[in-house]
Amino acid sequence: MISNTPTPPYYAVIFSSVRTTDPKGYAEMNALMNALAVEQEGFLGMENAQSDIGITISYWSDLEAIKRWKDHLEHQNAQREGQNRWYQHYKVRIAKVERAYEFLKK
Repeated sequence: MISNTPTPPYYAVIFSSVRTTDPKGYAEMNALMNALAVEQEGFLGMENAQSDIGITISYWSDLEAIKRWKDHLEHQNAQREGQNRWYQHYKVRIAKVERAYEFLKK
């Protein structure tokens, strides 16, 4: 589903990843992180796509909200576990959304 974000400006955190072959516990941790992210002040929405490369884009009201999420204790634990077990490679990009438009066929 495509997130219903507010009128810009806001921020996007783009998380691109290549997974290892170890799936144990990943789905549960991913579900927990998604549920926790939604509860964070400044969270605006999230979109995911998975193939050879996984891409998750989360939308945030400001840079402070992104920093609070990065520093969240359970999120930090998930980051360490991801580096140790689930990710072969990942890259995080943070971008300011200055303009947005959409098409919706009805």
